[in-house]
Amino acid sequence: MSDLWTYRSPPGEVSLVGFSVDARDGKIGKIDDATYDVESSYIVVDTGPWIFGRKVLLPAGVIEEIDLDNERVMVARTKDEIREAPEFDSETGFDRSRRDEWDSYYGGF
Repeated sequence: MSDLWTYRSPPGEVSLVGFSVDARDGKIGKIDDATYDVESSYIVVDTGPWIFGRKVLLPAGVIEEIDLDNERVMVARTKDEIREAPEFDSETGFDRSRRDEWDSYYGGF
């Protein structure tokens, strides 16, 4: 499942933090954190009021496009698929013991 955790088109030297994020069917929030680790990259999206301020983790492999000019990231999931994703706990951050849960969820599409 390493492709799930690898950017299709790496953003290069640009930080994605603060970019807006669009699902296939609409805006879901802004990137609160982004990692660029080999085979372990992901973004954390602050959904704001959309799903009661919840933050969601999206593996880098679900990113379809990065629009650097407009600071937008498009992901290959719908809003419902993201809403139903395993919860991300911002207190503990990325928990490798939960990676299997995210692999199973996001890799199942």
